[in-house]
Formats: sequence, C-alpha cells, structure tokens
Amino acid sequence: MARFSVGDHVSWNSEAGRVSGRISKIHESDFTYKRHRRRASRESPQYEIESDKTDHVAAHREDALTGID
Repeated sequence: MARFSVGDHVSWNSEAGRVSGRISKIHESDFTYKRHRRRASRESPQYEIESDKTDHVAAHREDALTGID
C-alpha cells in the first residue's frame, strides 16, 4: 500500500544533490519508464515525481523518498 499520495511534496538524492518535487503518479504494477521496464507492486510501489525546479520527471521507490511540508 502506498505511503505517499499524488500531490505529496517529497525529496530524494540525485547525482546533483538533494532534489524536491511533487508526486504525479503512483505505479502499483510493472511499467515502462524511459524505455526501461520498472518493477512495482501494491506492496512496493514506485512514484513518478515532477521536479520543483526543472521539467524533469523521476521515478523512485518509496524508500528513496522523504516527505516534506
């Protein structure tokens, strides 16, 4: 079961340092992201997050995210 919801503000570590954004989609089944198959399930969802500062969209597992706000 997803810990975060669409619209939640979260942060994560990236190559450029700490990044923040808002969750735009929650995947609870396998999906294709940037031409790669990503594994997800109801017990282990993945989140698509739109960066606050750029137009970048990232996909991360729940344990990589920290809730903010």
